[in-house]
Amino acid sequence: MSEICKCAEAEAEVLKKDGIDTSLLEPTLKEYASVKGSLITILQHAQDIYGYLPVELLNYIALRTGIKAAKVLGVATFYAQFRLEPIGKYLIMICQGTACHVNGSEAVQATIEEYLEIKDGQTTPDGLFSIKSVACLGCCSLSPVMMINGEAYGTLTPDKAKQILADIKAKEAESK
Repeated sequence: MSEICKCAEAEAEVLKKDGIDTSLLEPTLKEYASVKGSLITILQHAQDIYGYLPVELLNYIALRTGIKAAKVLGVATFYAQFRLEPIGKYLIMICQGTACHVNGSEAVQATIEEYLEIKDGQTTPDGLFSIKSVACLGCCSLSPVMMINGEAYGTLTPDKAKQILADIKAKEAESK
């Protein structure tokens, strides 16, 4: 679709009021909107830009690509890589793969959840941390392992995991 329809323009205005600038997604839409089979690519780019995929943005993508909104939402909810809610500044992914599980990842996760006072899939009220339990991080030799914003922390104990988070909290407090 080369021309932006009035509905898409109206949706863009709603998103703008919520602080989401759809013009940032424009290069991706220009390149992929009319390319069959490119919905996942568009969603990946959108999530990279905005950090998550609000439902209003999914509707906008549907209008711009001509793909039914139900299909766009279906794809976004089917794949675990997509988030429909904002995440914290620090995304903690805790591996629950076999090696990590056998070496105590459940105790590490329980300690992190208790320390941050949130559960898997939640974000702290200050927006600093989000927890996500994952099937495998591919770091089995470091088990149990967690990844925070792409950095792996291995051979964890509950106390070691708690100290890593305390250090991040302290660093954040210093920078304010």
